[in-house]
Amino acid sequence: MAEQTNTNLLIDIAQDFYINQLTIADISTKYQVSRYMISKYLDEALAQNIVSISIRSPFARNQELERQLAAVNPGHHFYVLANAEQSNNDADRFYSFAAQTVQNLINPLKIIGLSWGDTVYNVIEHFKPTVKEQLIFTQFMGENGKYNSLAGSMRMVQKAANKYNSHYSTLNAPLYIINDQVRQLLSLEPAIQPTLTTARQMDLILTTLGTIESLESIPSWQESLVALFPNLNRKEVAGFLYGRPFNHAGQFLINPIADKTFGLAIDSILQVPIRVAVVNNKFKSHAVAAALRGNFLTDLVLDEPTATKILAIHN
Repeated sequence: MAEQTNTNLLIDIAQDFYINQLTIADISTKYQVSRYMISKYLDEALAQNIVSISIRSPFARNQELERQLAAVNPGHHFYVLANAEQSNNDADRFYSFAAQTVQNLINPLKIIGLSWGDTVYNVIEHFKPTVKEQLIFTQFMGENGKYNSLAGSMRMVQKAANKYNSHYSTLNAPLYIINDQVRQLLSLEPAIQPTLTTARQMDLILTTLGTIESLESIPSWQESLVALFPNLNRKEVAGFLYGRPFNHAGQFLINPIADKTFGLAIDSILQVPIRVAVVNNKFKSHAVAAALRGNFLTDLVLDEPTATKILAIHN
């Protein structure tokens, strides 16, 4: 009877996780069992053939495009989702592919830095729930100012940590601080310093590329653009990355001494071993090509139209 009860429990837990798509935290609460034991039960359900997993991946990669991009951008890794013959929701398919790719990169790591924006939000939304309690998601720059948006900086780390039942570290400060003394002193505050210390140990950054228009869409930054980036020529700007504008030659258009961005300095960011950007917008292809020239990124997750256009720019 005890064996039958245990089997029934394994079946119920497996159904809740695989079919009803409850998180391990939710299942733990439902059955009043620790998350560790829920993970153990799921492994046992697989071992006893109670659960049989069959994978039919819709995520065919265009390896030829990946090879060509890698040939003209040595030292970079590319993950290109091939076009589907029939697809009713290309965006959803792409974000699922990007989430799977990013989670594979995250798996052996400990500290993950996140930027912001709809693309990053959608990738995290498509993360498969798992348990990795020692993982830390952290901000490495201040809050972008989209306080009423789900895609704001602080919400990104909270959302990602929830997917992993893990920890997160926030930076309670704005993205830009014009007053140099305030910016420097704020970094020493007890509420700020631990996050910056954590961010300096990042193993991976997940980001996307922005535009000057996205910055101008936030009133506080649009009104202070001249003070934030003196003498900035809009025509020179290829895109924004890590809160800073860069040109088509792959050079940041800022003087490090006069950088008003709050958070890690650009030199520290570029020391992070894995810096992965997710882009599924061919209109950002020139920005991606420029970022590749500057070695601002190490890994790119792309859809096929964007990858094709980037390759055409290089050629």
